Amino acid sequence: MTIFLVVLLCIGLIGYLAQTTGLCMVRGVNEAVTGKPLFLLAILFSGVFSWVSVLSAQLLDLPIPFASYEVGLWAVFGGFLFGLGAALNNGCGVSTISKLARGQLGMLATVSGWLLGWLLLTLWAPERRALEIAIPEEIHYGILVVLSILIMIGLVFLSPSNRKIWLGMLTIGLLAGFAFLYEPKWTPSGLLKDISYSTWNGDHAIWPSTERFLIIIALIAGMIIAAVRTRSFVFNIPRWHVFVMHLFAGVLMGIGAAIASGGNDSQLLLALPALSPAGLVTVLAMLGGIYAGRKINML
Repeated sequence: MTIFLVVLLCIGLIGYLAQTTGLCMVRGVNEAVTGKPLFLLAILFSGVFSWVSVLSAQLLDLPIPFASYEVGLWAVFGGFLFGLGAALNNGCGVSTISKLARGQLGMLATVSGWLLGWLLLTLWAPERRALEIAIPEEIHYGILVVLSILIMIGLVFLSPSNRKIWLGMLTIGLLAGFAFLYEPKWTPSGLLKDISYSTWNGDHAIWPSTERFLIIIALIAGMIIAAVRTRSFVFNIPRWHVFVMHLFAGVLMGIGAAIASGGNDSQLLLALPALSPAGLVTVLAMLGGIYAGRKINML
């Protein structure tokens, strides 16, 4: 019970930091195309300190959730669909929950779209065989440690505002690594996936546990506290056509996340730290989809 309470505290802090740092890949791409890539880079390297949780898992003899998989075309297609939907939604998976916690009720349509997307994919589920790749531990964690050292040195040369953002992102990744040790499917996309599959297939065995719901509640609570503290909490009920757009965007994100075996939360905090080629390609495809969606929004 004590360990679970610590996990809830970590998840709540992740929600707080995600809200205060403005964690969002769509925002990252928007800033990068205007010549300010630091925010996007901070997001992409947020999981670099995952080696700390792995070391802890080895010391405590716990299973390690980080796994690497070979690249497949479905990773590209799924990532692009997710990114396209995120751009149309003007928010990725994590920022959708953050905006909902700030009172933007249009995000309820996006979350509903995620569920609908997962359900649609149960009707037509492409066969996806992901072959796990074994990366020597000394190479895998050696790369992460070296990157960690270089990033910490680089932080010295950043402005205070950029340094604060980077430290916030790195802390999110570090805490997420420990959360994955306790519950490998704690992320919002993982919860919604199992809810959708369990509901459609009538398989109560995969219905999420009460602990997983409490984890998401802790995540949202942390986001709400940050929104109230920063005075950004404002109820906003959009018009019906905006709801429809968010629903459509959510469906694209749900289908894309299902095909790619995870939304941007899992890809950034689990797949990339595992140095998974599939995760890297999926994230790049997400960025491409966000860029394409950005162009569509400008029409």
